[in-house]
Amino acid sequence: MDIATIVGLVSGFIFIIWGILISGEIGSFIDISSILIVIGGTLASTLISYPIKSFLGSFKVVKNAFFHEEISPDGVIAQIIKLANVARKEGLLSLEELAEGIDDKFLKKGIMLIVDGTDPELVRNILETELVFLEERHTEGQSLFETMGSFAPAYGMLGTLIGLINMLKKLEDPSSIGPNMSVALVTTFYGSFLANVVFLPMANKLKIRSNREILVKELMVEGLLSIQAGENPRIIEEKLKTFVPPELRTDYKDQLESEGA
Repeated sequence: MDIATIVGLVSGFIFIIWGILISGEIGSFIDISSILIVIGGTLASTLISYPIKSFLGSFKVVKNAFFHEEISPDGVIAQIIKLANVARKEGLLSLEELAEGIDDKFLKKGIMLIVDGTDPELVRNILETELVFLEERHTEGQSLFETMGSFAPAYGMLGTLIGLINMLKKLEDPSSIGPNMSVALVTTFYGSFLANVVFLPMANKLKIRSNREILVKELMVEGLLSIQAGENPRIIEEKLKTFVPPELRTDYKDQLESEGA
């Protein structure tokens, strides 16, 4: 579970409601027609913009924003070094048995390609092609929330215009101008709130997670190709460390020595 996403959303709601209560009352910001215009209009325009399958898949994307098991680059590097040591001692064919105990399907696929004696250039092409389509799938989920983030303020403004039109029809009654103006502006509030507290932050979180996952997958590709090329595990370690920020790099000296590298 991603604590940051939950804390961010909850704190966003709390601080805004708190600010409202300090200077007014929460009842003034509740208007059913405004909610219908902003949420209904945003969903309708998003449905027009995307295929129904992608639209329904957004619910799964929302789940990924809250529940996501992030792959540690540090753990992947350690795993690659272990594979390199085994391949160096026992040959590439010995990796097939180790692949059975690996949960990551992408890494497992790469290992099996190497074991099967696939040409290194073809191995790179196959894995990088899979990365391209993985990134495209991720981008579609991100763009869906970005689209909703752009539509919500627009429908907020549309609702405000509707409220102003209704207000202008009743100018002969001065007592109705204040309440009608308040309702008109509430719609803009809803649109801005949903865009900046929910949709756009969610899109940004998904983008960051996608970039991190792609980075780890690219690390796997380089590690597997280095193993196939028969490079020394120490050289592979130094090469893969370039994918990780200096402050997060780990020394694998003990592991290399224990494996007899």
